[in-house]
Amino acid sequence: MKVTFGSTRLEKLLTDPVTRQRRLGAERGKKVLLRLTQMKVATDLGELSRLPQARCHQLGLDRDEQFSVDLDGPYRLILEVVDAPVPRLDDGGIDINAVKEVRIVEITDTH
Repeated sequence: MKVTFGSTRLEKLLTDPVTRQRRLGAERGKKVLLRLTQMKVATDLGELSRLPQARCHQLGLDRDEQFSVDLDGPYRLILEVVDAPVPRLDDGGIDINAVKEVRIVEITDTH
């Protein structure tokens, strides 16, 4: 799956080892690297969502077209679908098995 970033600042935070360790700490930094690797190896969002440790799930309400992926504690990577148009199921939901590109928009405590 193709992974892009919402900003160059976020890309540096997540991909530069020194910046990642300094700003996120050792444990969260390792989780970020693991999740980035899992996303890049996955062929689609459906494959990522089948990894139990990632707990990838669609958010609701005003974040309906975004997905959350576990890091550590309450922290999550927030992704949005880049594919245009967004692949949909007959019931209107997002067809995660057809999503081939995501953008990481933030790391946040969603709780």
